[in-house]
Amino acid sequence: MGQLRARIVGLLRAVPIRWRILSIAALNSAVVVVLVAMIWNGAQVLGSAWDDVRQVRESDRILALLESETGRLQNLIHRYINQPSPDLFAEILLLREAVLGTLTGRAAKDPMLSGSVEELERTTDRFLNGFGELRSVQATIAKTYEEQVQGPARDMAGLYSIIEGATGHRDALIWPSLGKSREAFTAMLVAANSYYLSQSSGAADDARRNTETIERTIPVMIDLADNDLQRMALQRLGARTAALREGFAKLSEQLASRTELLRNTIDASQAEAIGAIDDLSTKMRQREQKAQETFDRTLADISRRVLSIAVIFLGIILTAGVLIALSIRLPLQQIMTAMRAITLGDLDREVQGTKARDEVGAMARAVEVFRENAIAKRRTEDELRASKEKAESALLELNAAQQNLIDAERLAALGGLVAGVAHEVNNPIGISLTVASSFARRTEIFEAQLKGDGGLRRSQLEEFVQSSRDASQQLVANLQRAGELIQSFKQVAVDRSHAERRQFSLSEATDQIIASLKPVLKRSPITLEVDVPEGLLLDGYPGSYGQILTNLFLNAANHAFADGRAGRIAISARPRGTEDIEISFSDDGAGMTPDVQRQAFDPFFTTRRNEGGTGLGLHIVYNLVTQQLGGRMMLESKLGQGTTFRIIMPRVAKGGAQSTESDGSSQWPNRTMSST
Repeated sequence: MGQLRARIVGLLRAVPIRWRILSIAALNSAVVVVLVAMIWNGAQVLGSAWDDVRQVRESDRILALLESETGRLQNLIHRYINQPSPDLFAEILLLREAVLGTLTGRAAKDPMLSGSVEELERTTDRFLNGFGELRSVQATIAKTYEEQVQGPARDMAGLYSIIEGATGHRDALIWPSLGKSREAFTAMLVAANSYYLSQSSGAADDARRNTETIERTIPVMIDLADNDLQRMALQRLGARTAALREGFAKLSEQLASRTELLRNTIDASQAEAIGAIDDLSTKMRQREQKAQETFDRTLADISRRVLSIAVIFLGIILTAGVLIALSIRLPLQQIMTAMRAITLGDLDREVQGTKARDEVGAMARAVEVFRENAIAKRRTEDELRASKEKAESALLELNAAQQNLIDAERLAALGGLVAGVAHEVNNPIGISLTVASSFARRTEIFEAQLKGDGGLRRSQLEEFVQSSRDASQQLVANLQRAGELIQSFKQVAVDRSHAERRQFSLSEATDQIIASLKPVLKRSPITLEVDVPEGLLLDGYPGSYGQILTNLFLNAANHAFADGRAGRIAISARPRGTEDIEISFSDDGAGMTPDVQRQAFDPFFTTRRNEGGTGLGLHIVYNLVTQQLGGRMMLESKLGQGTTFRIIMPRVAKGGAQSTESDGSSQWPNRTMSST
């Protein structure tokens, strides 16, 4: 079995892989063509059966629409008969046109309903014509009610008013009968109206009974009448009561006729139309069921044939695919084994199949080249590893030197601060020492005068007191000045040398830093303007803030106002929202070129290399702002127009200890803005 497989694989490897893959594609294409032909033939049959099903469903929807419209029209007619209104009449006319449009439009054009449309039209015409007759009867009923019921009732109401007016007082004999007759008249009117609106048989009986009561009371009232006006009105009342009775009887006959017409014409025609529609719906459902059975049968037959062809071709394709896969997979396994050996470092194992003529053979030859290259690479790596170790050692030494330079630059400002403050403190201390020496000599003279034989005059005592007061005032003033300088220097020095986090006032910290920079200000013609409002509190590192201002000031003094040039430096601060504070440090000095701006924050970049510049001042400032204080720093400058540093930092510092001290290397900054 293994030899047969190897022989078949050998025969297939004589054919290029692309032709092997194309053979599989050709078999798949043949399957697709055969299946498409079978599906297309079946689709024709299925399409015909589905058209029948769809047409039957469309006809059934038309019948359902007709049934719904005729039923709604019947309900509207009943509502119109009970409560006539122009809106209902207009809606009936619109629905009537919709029914006729459905019959003459959609139903007449439907191939399955066209033979039954005439019968439906006849039934619908009878239904709609019955509505016309019903409207005519309704108009007659309304006229009869108005003229023969409401008319006599209005006359009777007037006659009752005349009779009551002709009766002089409530104690008249006619008054009880008149009241009873008047109550019967009122009840009759209510019953007649109720009968007209609802056709209630009880209301009709009440109307007739009250009419008879009125007729019975009229002769009694005539006998009890006191004057001719009453008798004449009662006689007229009897005549109008008889007319009312006749009109009510006629109204009852017409209402009965309307009910009969509604039942025999409208309801019967609508029931006949619904019956015809139900018969047609039954036929449609039968045809739909037959068409659906044809559709299902055809679909099952097509499925069986397609499945059979698919199974046959699938077997052929699988067999060919397995053989072709073996002709590709087995050589690839050999190549993978060789590649695995190469990755594991076993470079002495040769690659098999390099003599084959197909694409896999070319891959085997490429792997062999790769193996040879790996052998050469191993030799080169050994040489490079030794070089790398030497380079890493040199890099560590370079990083240590760089960190030493950064630390030296940081402490340089503090050293300058110590020298400047020592010079400032020397003046008040020297003056205090001179005053104290003079005061000591004056005290010795005063003691000698006090112990002398001549005694002490009042003028001498007053002179000693005055000189003592002057000396003490000078001592206090100068020593207080020296104390302020020493306290300011002490706070700044502590902040610089200890990166401790605390809450501090931006205004007080700025004043202390400016005080430490006064020696530099005295040696340079630079005017300093400070606008830092009270109340700006920060939770951060005052030492870092002091180093930032000191480095910016010294940078401006050395570069913006070089060679003793006069100028102005402005320091301002303002709140920026609720969480940030913006600090602006600007000068009107020499400014920077675009090239200098792009490299201003880079470490070891300086324009005064020959004059002792290290190029670390602005680099340290940028790192302190962005890393320790968690803020942003922006630079704006134009050559000859000065420079502005804008620092935006949070009220609560987001950074920690300076990262430059942890690993001996500082992160090179990304410039946030550079205006040209």
